[in-house]
Amino acid sequence: MFFKWLKRYMPRSLYGRAALILVLPVVLLQLVISFGLISRHFQGVTEQMTQAVTREVLLVLEGLDYQSDVPEALPIVLDVLNMRIDYVDQLPTVDTRVWYDFSAFIIFREFRKYLPGVTAVELAEKGQVFLYMQRPEGNLVVKFDRRRVSASNSHQLFVNMVFFGALLTFVAYLYLRNQLRPIKRLAAASEAFGRGRNVPYTPGGAVEVRAAGNAFLDMRARIERQIEQRTLLLSGVSHDLRTPLTRFKLGVSLLEDEDREPLERDIEEMQRMLDAFLSFARGAYESETEQVDAVEFVQNVVRDFARAGDDVTLHVIEGHGKVSLRPVTARRAIENLIGNAVRYANHAEVSIHLTDRYLRVRVEDDGPGISPEQREEALKPFARLEPARNQNKGMGVGLGLSIAADVARAHGGILRLGDSDRLGGLRADLVLGRSETPSA
Repeated sequence: MFFKWLKRYMPRSLYGRAALILVLPVVLLQLVISFGLISRHFQGVTEQMTQAVTREVLLVLEGLDYQSDVPEALPIVLDVLNMRIDYVDQLPTVDTRVWYDFSAFIIFREFRKYLPGVTAVELAEKGQVFLYMQRPEGNLVVKFDRRRVSASNSHQLFVNMVFFGALLTFVAYLYLRNQLRPIKRLAAASEAFGRGRNVPYTPGGAVEVRAAGNAFLDMRARIERQIEQRTLLLSGVSHDLRTPLTRFKLGVSLLEDEDREPLERDIEEMQRMLDAFLSFARGAYESETEQVDAVEFVQNVVRDFARAGDDVTLHVIEGHGKVSLRPVTARRAIENLIGNAVRYANHAEVSIHLTDRYLRVRVEDDGPGISPEQREEALKPFARLEPARNQNKGMGVGLGLSIAADVARAHGGILRLGDSDRLGGLRADLVLGRSETPSA
């Protein structure tokens, strides 16, 4: 609970989190080793080398004191120690270094600690050390090679650490990507099945991923068998009932007009109910997925209703492009929504909203609508909401909204019911998921 604030900064995907688990310890380990090595190894090496040069400088200074006794000895000593001594008029008082030279602080400290009279140490010039000192015989500067007071190849360790750390991280990245590929394939197959597409999938990867893949295949097979059994059951019932209905029609046709017309209406009602049951049994998976123009597709449905004499208009169109859907089932869902609207209201309007993620077809009417507490019940099969709806325009079987909801779920979307702000009646939003990028 103490790290809840950290969740918003963490990667959302499994790949990003696995990469973070892999890279973060490597980086932290390199940082700890680097600081430990600098504070222990390089600091100690620099101190020892600086102290050794300090003793050599003291030897040279003592040679200056005895130069009068052995005048030819000092040049030999300077040549052996690779040093040079010059006299100057003024001595600087500020140490200088380049900004990335962190070992310079140790050198400054050691020279002042063991050499009396040091006023400044200059390390800014590449490859040289200038040691300014105030002596009784005058102001002098001692020059020698920088490599004598600090390790010259200290950066090689950091270069090796960074290079091999990046190389091992890249190798681990390749291995991690190979291990996560089966999980991504499983997620893609699951998403496709949720949208009504049955893509080929073979379990692979680690034992746990294979087990999850086999469980998904078993689940998909059971769902497909259940849908097939439901379809066969209701199709068989509908088919068996058509035969007695046909006999009823033949028998009723022999009656007088006064007695025949009510019975024919009842038979037509039963025929319509059987057709609705069969349509529900076929479900939302009966056609193959196709790429269709979303706006043109919905416009054709609206035109068909308008030609039939229904008061349906196309209100708003936002976005354009092609979407992947099942044309037969999607058309049936839109027709069910518009059919409900024109059955229970006087005027209906259809709006289209297309984005990169979804297609929303909104159907609004000026009818009585559905109360909020009954909307969930209205989406169930065979639901009849007579008290809330006007029945003057015909009785429904109670499958229109249920079929539309099944179609929306089969396309990775949802069917939402609400109140129409413009017309005051029911607002039905058929949202169909969209994974493809829209065309321009």
